[in-house]
Amino acid sequence: MLTQLFHLHALSALHIGTGQALGAVDLPIARARASHLPLVPGSALKGVLRDELAGTDHEFTLFGPKKIETGGDGHAGALAFGDAHLLLLPVRSLAGVVAFATCPFVLARYAEDLKRAGAQGVPSVPGVASEQVQLAQASVLMAAAGLVALEDLDLTVAGNGAAEDWAARIASQVHPTDDCWQKRLKERIAIVSDDTFSFLADTATEIRARISLNDAGTVKEGPWYEENLPAETVLWGLVAAGPGREKGKAMRPEVVLKDFNEAVNDAGKREKLIQLGGKATVGRGLARFLTGGA
Repeated sequence: MLTQLFHLHALSALHIGTGQALGAVDLPIARARASHLPLVPGSALKGVLRDELAGTDHEFTLFGPKKIETGGDGHAGALAFGDAHLLLLPVRSLAGVVAFATCPFVLARYAEDLKRAGAQGVPSVPGVASEQVQLAQASVLMAAAGLVALEDLDLTVAGNGAAEDWAARIASQVHPTDDCWQKRLKERIAIVSDDTFSFLADTATEIRARISLNDAGTVKEGPWYEENLPAETVLWGLVAAGPGREKGKAMRPEVVLKDFNEAVNDAGKREKLIQLGGKATVGRGLARFLTGGA
């Protein structure tokens, strides 16, 4: 199979729920069991993209038939979607409004997936000590000389140049055709320690209170509390392409991948605007799905 990287950029708060209450949060987001970092299941992405391509030749070839009749020409889809893992978490910053936080553990996993997708010149993963942060040279996050304040944390700036390389690499992947947003993202990337990032991933997500009203305009139910990944969150994952199995239309994996990239390419931007997860009618889940990067 051929593998290719994809990125997911949230344009509004994103709720991919587990349907299981935890503590004071009634509807938490999905998280990896071991690391407890937020994720978007590959099955959710596959379902949304299939709906986006419904009724096109791409749907049947890439995803297979929705239903296989007895004695029919059923076949498996040619694509396999991995989960989308958290890459950049937007957090409140005393300077620069917002920081896009990541950590060595996340970057190490991201680097391995970049290499699997055939990327060259992948930057080295830095080591970051507790209560320290690494920034790009043009960063706007310093609240004072050598000091960054993220949420309620005061972090000391240290670095070896790796933050500059990672900022440029990630910015080019997330905003491949927009130089202005590449610049804004590079100015705000912050590589924090694994422990700090784990703390932020647990405490810096967005919690919103909801109520339900009756016909008289008074509260019928609630309040209840929903957890969301904040707008501007960036996730990444892998999509794998195997041979097309549609009867009479055999396709090599490289052709399948090319067909998929063309299908999710809106107006030549190498991206597709999608609605993902729950609570769509109250403004959740608008995201950019970007593919073809490495």
